[in-house]
Amino acid sequence: MQTLDALTRDARALANGDVVLSAAETEVARQLQICNACRYCEGFCAMFPAMTRRLAFDKADIHYLANLCHNCGACLHACQYAPPHEFAVNVPQAMAQVRGQTYADYAWPAALGGLYKRNGLFVALALAAALSAFLLLALHMNGTLVAAQVGANFYSVFPHNLLVTMFAPVFLFAALALGMGVRRFWHDITPATSGAPLSYPAGEEATQAVLTMKYLDGGHGEGCNNEDDAFSLSRQRAHHLTFYGFMLCFAATSVATVYHYAFGWQAPYDLPSLPKILGAVGGVSLLLGTLGLFKLKLQRHPLHSDAAQKPMDLGFIALLFLTSLTGLALWLARGHNAMPALLALHLGVVMALFATLPYGKFAHGIFRTAALLRFAVEKRQPNRLGLGGE
Repeated sequence: MQTLDALTRDARALANGDVVLSAAETEVARQLQICNACRYCEGFCAMFPAMTRRLAFDKADIHYLANLCHNCGACLHACQYAPPHEFAVNVPQAMAQVRGQTYADYAWPAALGGLYKRNGLFVALALAAALSAFLLLALHMNGTLVAAQVGANFYSVFPHNLLVTMFAPVFLFAALALGMGVRRFWHDITPATSGAPLSYPAGEEATQAVLTMKYLDGGHGEGCNNEDDAFSLSRQRAHHLTFYGFMLCFAATSVATVYHYAFGWQAPYDLPSLPKILGAVGGVSLLLGTLGLFKLKLQRHPLHSDAAQKPMDLGFIALLFLTSLTGLALWLARGHNAMPALLALHLGVVMALFATLPYGKFAHGIFRTAALLRFAVEKRQPNRLGLGGE
């Protein structure tokens, strides 16, 4: 409940044409003012050198800095003003709360922004189960639930054109929704980050930071803090396995699409075909990475993150894990009577994953990439304050 003073302040800001900060954004601005006076963590992730270029923090600055933060936890354990100090500086948690808000604020269509709060573990699993059950029911009604009745060909279970009709709209909408959201985010943070255009050196640096997940090493190469103040590279390694596993699986699907349309070669493919190799390596990598992330998420120190987003995080991890698990199981079940049922389960999970992509944890990678691009541009511009450095 807002106090009378807060309501008066907000009304005055609106009357002056100013942007009103949310409670989470106001808290970030307060903490960053303290951090800017201290500068002990200046050598940590990209957020701190970017912070030193500012004396005040408006909405665009806060959204930009929140998405630069990699939530490694190093600054929390290094901070002399962290709880239980009366200043209560907890940058990782404050930034995590604002990041969650930015995903909802920049959601497209805007009316669906509230899905970020409801896209939890239960919703993710329930959606995957419902879609899989629907496909299983369809197979049962068609009499194709047993592989002996259809052979080993996936397209004998679900025709290729039917799969395209089911998945293409979901995938295209997810790509459009994420693209529209990050486009607005980029538009808003560009003036707050010097306004200079993207250059090749900046793009190259940002791409390297994204692909190596540079700032998941705590800014010093020793790793993140997860359960306590001990450094570990486990979080960076689990993210690498998950990210590259997902990309290899996506590459396998893309190559298979080229095989189908360009050469007329229909799935399933056998070893040593490229789709099979990419899918197998990617599936195992994704399985191991998501198991690692799930374990780290459960062990995470409660002060490191926003507890309200934990169900959304676990839901996304669960869908990635089930995608890899059912995909590998489907590969092993070729020629077995369980193949059609496993195919239905796999397709249901994948459809649930893509349906929730624009309104789940996947968004953080898109927004963080945009923030890192702007950081790489901004750091190449003169620091008008003459403070700090990169």
